[in-house]
Amino acid sequence: MTKHPRLTFVERPSPNFNDRKGESVQFLVLHYTAMATAEDAIRRLCDPTTGVSAHYVVGEDGTVYRLVAEEKRAWHAGVSFWDGATDLNCSSVGIEIANTGDAPYPEVQMQSVIALSKAIVNRHKIRSFHVVGHSDIAPDRKPDPGELFDWQSLAATGLGVWPVPTQADYKTSAGWTDADVQKALGKVGYRPTIDQRVLITAFQRHFQADIFKTPGKVGIADLETKARLACLVRRKNISDAMRQKARRRRRHKK
Repeated sequence: MTKHPRLTFVERPSPNFNDRKGESVQFLVLHYTAMATAEDAIRRLCDPTTGVSAHYVVGEDGTVYRLVAEEKRAWHAGVSFWDGATDLNCSSVGIEIANTGDAPYPEVQMQSVIALSKAIVNRHKIRSFHVVGHSDIAPDRKPDPGELFDWQSLAATGLGVWPVPTQADYKTSAGWTDADVQKALGKVGYRPTIDQRVLITAFQRHFQADIFKTPGKVGIADLETKARLACLVRRKNISDAMRQKARRRRRHKK
């Protein structure tokens, strides 16, 4: 990845927003537009008859279009769940990335996505496990930003998480049953009541995209899937414990 560019913002206000219902921003949700051009997507997201919007659209050339102010509730997530939270429209910032869903993301566009995401994460102190895709929070409905999105490069810049399993992770997860896999997916953040094959597909789309080159393996938890899942569960347990400890310290100071 090259040095992050200076972002170019273009104001394209959408009427499709409301108040956050008292919620603070805790999540960053990435989408693809599934439309031919950024302009096509912006027109739809600004059309008052559609009932959809996002805070930002990132064009193919890296231009960032601002549609809804971050303090307002944009309508991008729909029926959603992550890490115990529902109705993520109330507690997230949504970025739509101009992409048809079956094409690579240009380098200049990815650099803008990274720069914009970093600013949002820093501004709202969003934790790494809460940088997610639409397919994570609504896996039974949505595939975006898709298996062609470079989550690993994003994580390498400090945005989100990327599993690098240890030998202990492989050993821990080798004998996992379907029930163990479902429990682990829930621990990472996925809605645990959704069909397991759907959840595994969403997990692989984010954390093991190479498996989509072998379609017959998609949705099946192989040894690598389980090890990556075990790695993330281990890291999230550590992260959760640190957050709880910090909360106790803050309460003690009061």
